[in-house]
Amino acid sequence: MKLFVHIGRYFIMIQKIFEKFTKWPILKKLILTDIETLIVGSLGIVSFISFFVGGVVAIQTALNMENPLLPRNLMGFATRQSVILEFAPTFISVIMAGKVGSYITSSIGTMRVTEQIDALEIMGINTYNYLIFPKIIALLFYPFVITIAMFLGIFGGYIACVYGGFSSSEEFIDGIQLDFIPFHVTYSFVKTYLFALLLATIPSYHGYFLKGGALDVGKASTTSFVWTSVAIIIVNYMVTQILLT
Repeated sequence: MKLFVHIGRYFIMIQKIFEKFTKWPILKKLILTDIETLIVGSLGIVSFISFFVGGVVAIQTALNMENPLLPRNLMGFATRQSVILEFAPTFISVIMAGKVGSYITSSIGTMRVTEQIDALEIMGINTYNYLIFPKIIALLFYPFVITIAMFLGIFGGYIACVYGGFSSSEEFIDGIQLDFIPFHVTYSFVKTYLFALLLATIPSYHGYFLKGGALDVGKASTTSFVWTSVAIIIVNYMVTQILLT
């Protein structure tokens, strides 16, 4: 029963975000700050993980191709499919639920326990719009992060295969181009935008409705990570079922 209370309050929060907008000069500054923190600040860890996981996917594919009759370009094909369809949009989003989600929950939760949100409400500010809307707009640039993850994942696989002696450069590139379906990229970006909405709103919900003191901020960050990850996995399943079957 408590779960339905949270779900209902979550959707009411979404509605209130788009009521009574904050003045644009203030909102613009908040949006730019969140873009720098949530998007630009995540590029380093995303790039690092994408490059090496792409390499691991390629190496594991190569090591499992024991049959000499299998074409070597399958390494490039498998790396491309794994990175574009699942690794970049889904796996990176779960990682971002830990990094970005925890930051959002802790920052808003700290404002709640220090009564800064109460002070904003006394001044007549729509705190839902002031605190959460800039994060939603900032995470509209999240597909840019996923695009970099896709590129570096495939590039990491290329480096691992070619310089590891598993395949030639021509074979790997031929595998990347093999049976390419452009709709798979569209499917990945549809998921990415939905994940971006979850990354912006679920951690914000747990921070905004936090009860307790400073110790509870850490607990709320952990809870938001768990529920954001669960929501990402469920949405991933539903979108895959709808778009690819």
